[in-house]
Amino acid sequence: MFEAIVDPAVTTKFWFTHSSGRLDEGKPVEWEWRMYGVSTKVEVSEIVTNEKIVMRWSDPPTTVVWTFAKLLDEATFLEVRNFGFAGSADEQVKQAVGSTDGFSLVLAGAKAWLEQGLTPSPEGCFGLAARRRGGKPQCPSPDLCLLRRRASMLRPSTSAEKPMAA
Repeated sequence: MFEAIVDPAVTTKFWFTHSSGRLDEGKPVEWEWRMYGVSTKVEVSEIVTNEKIVMRWSDPPTTVVWTFAKLLDEATFLEVRNFGFAGSADEQVKQAVGSTDGFSLVLAGAKAWLEQGLTPSPEGCFGLAARRRGGKPQCPSPDLCLLRRRASMLRPSTSAEKPMAA
């Protein structure tokens, strides 16, 4: 799981589309989401292999701490904490909720890629299921449609796909 976060050849399968390099302590990188025309600089202040990543990102910058704990059966528990939000109390709450939403999708994407080989697709959350049924993608609830609009969802990957790291 640790490598899925530090290695852009893996991370681009489920999160950002391009990276200027691997996460390494003291080495700044840039992550891009080209489908949205968005990028951010990432600075890693601490890495303990297979245990922890501490980074700063965004504008204004916030701190993200990734903590990895090995569980039984080669599973890993991953905790993500994002803190240091700026602005009024209401603005900080809004940013924290947005961060929670975003990292929930990142972790869901990582799980889908690592366990099932599924990668993000602009088709939306039900594109794969609809193709299997021979129909058009449809969301069965407004909440899921909101998720579809907020993030790309899943499609099967192929071994011919190349990592999208810069």
